[in-house]
Amino acid sequence: MPANLDKNVHSTLRKLEAQKFSERLWKRDPSLWKSEPAAQKIIRNALGWLTIARDMRGRQDALKNFAEEARKAGFRHAVLLGMGGSSLCPDVLRATFGTAPGYLDLQVLDSTVPANIACVEESIDLGKTLFLVSSKSGGTTETLSFYKYFYEQVRKLKGEKAGENFIAITDPGSGLEKLAAERNFRQVFSGTPDIGGRYSALSNFGMVPAALIGLDVKDLFRRAERMMAACGSGVPLQENPGVSLGAALAEAARAGRDKITFVISPEIETFADWVEQLIAESMGKEGKGLIPVAGESLGAASSYSDDRIFVRMRLASDSGEGTEQNLKALEDAGHPVIRIVLESKLDLAKEFFRWEIATATAGALLEINAFDQPNVQESKDNTKRLLEGFKSDGKLPAETAVLAPEGLEFYCDPETRSAIENGPQGANSAETLLAGFLKQARPGDYAAVMAYLARTPETERRLQAIRLRLRDALRAAATLGFGPRFLHSTGQLHKGGPNKGLFLQITAADPGDLRIPGEPYTFSVLKQAQALGDLQSLESKKRRVLRVHLAQDTEAGLEQLLRALEAAVAKSRTTSAS
Repeated sequence: MPANLDKNVHSTLRKLEAQKFSERLWKRDPSLWKSEPAAQKIIRNALGWLTIARDMRGRQDALKNFAEEARKAGFRHAVLLGMGGSSLCPDVLRATFGTAPGYLDLQVLDSTVPANIACVEESIDLGKTLFLVSSKSGGTTETLSFYKYFYEQVRKLKGEKAGENFIAITDPGSGLEKLAAERNFRQVFSGTPDIGGRYSALSNFGMVPAALIGLDVKDLFRRAERMMAACGSGVPLQENPGVSLGAALAEAARAGRDKITFVISPEIETFADWVEQLIAESMGKEGKGLIPVAGESLGAASSYSDDRIFVRMRLASDSGEGTEQNLKALEDAGHPVIRIVLESKLDLAKEFFRWEIATATAGALLEINAFDQPNVQESKDNTKRLLEGFKSDGKLPAETAVLAPEGLEFYCDPETRSAIENGPQGANSAETLLAGFLKQARPGDYAAVMAYLARTPETERRLQAIRLRLRDALRAAATLGFGPRFLHSTGQLHKGGPNKGLFLQITAADPGDLRIPGEPYTFSVLKQAQALGDLQSLESKKRRVLRVHLAQDTEAGLEQLLRALEAAVAKSRTTSAS
């Protein structure tokens, strides 16, 4: 870490020590973050994660016993139906550990794209599948829509006994808990009311799926408790792994390095998706924010501006020589690098807790309430309004493309359109429109690719190419998220954080569709309403956003978009040179 940044971190830790920060944190003092009574009420009811690893001791055997019961009942598959804080930790565990012999093969469904839902259905034996309906509030639109669809499919097989194939993970008293009782779900696992979704990894939301895939949850909790002790109130802050990390992130942000770029060993790389949500949703508000960058392959030092801080997380068994050489080059160029080594994949339990402490600490230092998410609701409200309109009109609002070359359709708000058209390039082709859009970039910005597309390896490969082209052209951080998943993650940052984003939304028609039982709209309509609602929310916040609709085959459309982007970058360079 550069000497001046390291000096600032040590100074901050001394100040926190004098303020008895750690002692006050463990006493759950809300004034660490905010002084307003309303904000303090929210904070007081959001700090249960501090002791959840210890509090779960009494539930460890019940989790193990349930996993054994599920095996004996003949279940071979498990599908978690959830979004955001309910889905990201299970997805990390699934990708990192797979399934122990004889346990349930877990899939996580957090996409309303019909093709993704159909893919899950085609890969399982419905009668031998246990569905985990996971929602803290019990009212998450996507989760309940998934439930309605799969309950109907199982009911066709088992009639009134369909509930045997379902469990609920939800807070006490929620509508989902009542639904589970009415439909005779196999079991209900209660959430902890004073833990927000993104801090819930070590609660039932993460640990029920962990037990079902055969993980030793007792070992996970033991490791998490070791990190709890290391971050305890009596530990000097210079030695506190959570608070010292949070201080480093906050000081980096104060120095203009607010893009936290994760470089993680391949075996544990999906941890970046979990921590991306934790940071983005906790810190992206009040016009402030730390901007996590997950899944971005390392480039040359010339690809980066001086707004980055790199976090290298690796397994001890991963020498990663090529990666280390690249990081050394970045350090030599003046970029700070934080290094974290895990002795075992199971040490992710420690990292869940370390990063929760770090995020809470950074929030306190930057005077951000790390426990609310005021802007997440905006897109939800827009989606609800659009669906209500669909119920009455039978269609979503018509939109007029600002440009529609063959295969691509471009949409943006009048202000963005005017800024592009009045620029030096104009906007008479895909290339000039994109060039004008990129010209709006300012120092310290980032680009966000938001794809409401089916998530397949080929689609992701092409989107990554678009993302990296944006990064290298702008020398700016570039992120990639699949919708509507990112609405429950980076969506808060996009709308509530600093106005530093250039947002490229990508949509496409669905070749197939699925009905949502009990609703007059389909999953495709729901996905379209979510994309349009998010676009409207971004526009209302005066964000620089451009929507590209792929009017033909998705892969062909993405290839065409990439070619147009390449031409736009070349055109921008030619204009700049002249």
